[in-house]
Amino acid sequence: MIQNVEIKARCEDPRHIRDYLLSHHAIFKGTDTQRDTYFNVPNGRMKLRQGKIENALIHYNRSNQKGPKSSEVTLYPVAESNLLRSLLEKALGIKVVVDKVREIYFIENVKFHIDIVNKLGNFVEIEAISIDGKLPMERLTDQCKHYMKAFGISEEDLLHNSYSDQMLNNME
Repeated sequence: MIQNVEIKARCEDPRHIRDYLLSHHAIFKGTDTQRDTYFNVPNGRMKLRQGKIENALIHYNRSNQKGPKSSEVTLYPVAESNLLRSLLEKALGIKVVVDKVREIYFIENVKFHIDIVNKLGNFVEIEAISIDGKLPMERLTDQCKHYMKAFGISEEDLLHNSYSDQMLNNME
């Protein structure tokens, strides 16, 4: 099980984030057009991510709160996902779909996303990741806080919920 600490924030100037990452030798993994299909599940959240770079069935538990928050993530990489999406839709039903264009960067164990989310706007995500669970949560939290400060992310910019929650709120 992967452990991470992450933040999600509105991003008025994606160029500023991009310039910082590149000037600090971040590894650019590419730009991915992604569709996240969230399914109705009894606990946590489950989504199927379909993209050119990232394709996985993902289940996670995370509280809705502003600022750095921890998650427990189970990620199952998939190759062909249309059949899996159809099967999950029939079995569980679709809760919501989130379409986005995502730039993906890494500095050591920290993953950065610059996202343009359809119907929601521009965002940045910082994910400090412990793939094997050996990095202490305190270190992951400190890494998130470090990059929040470096990017100039204010408390007002932080989101307490996910893109899927925002999409659902917009549908009401």
